[in-house]
Amino acid sequence: MSDIATSSSKDPQSPKADRRGIFAGIALFLRQVISELKKVVTPTRKEWFSYTLWVLGFVAVVMVIVSVLDFLFGQASIFVFTNQLEQ
Repeated sequence: MSDIATSSSKDPQSPKADRRGIFAGIALFLRQVISELKKVVTPTRKEWFSYTLWVLGFVAVVMVIVSVLDFLFGQASIFVFTNQLEQ
């Protein structure tokens, strides 16, 4: 079996085609961005309020978890380095 390389008359890496490809790619990207932005639906006032409450609730839960862990690790470090618990 022999490998025969075929050469095409068009060079896909020519500078002129590359420049046109860059601008065509940018134009395609911008058209796709505009198309996707047209699909965006703004939430209603009720949805916005609900989402806001969910976010605030989640942040509050994470704050409690971090505070408890901070207190526990602080007490553990005090116990390890001083051999006594402080109130």
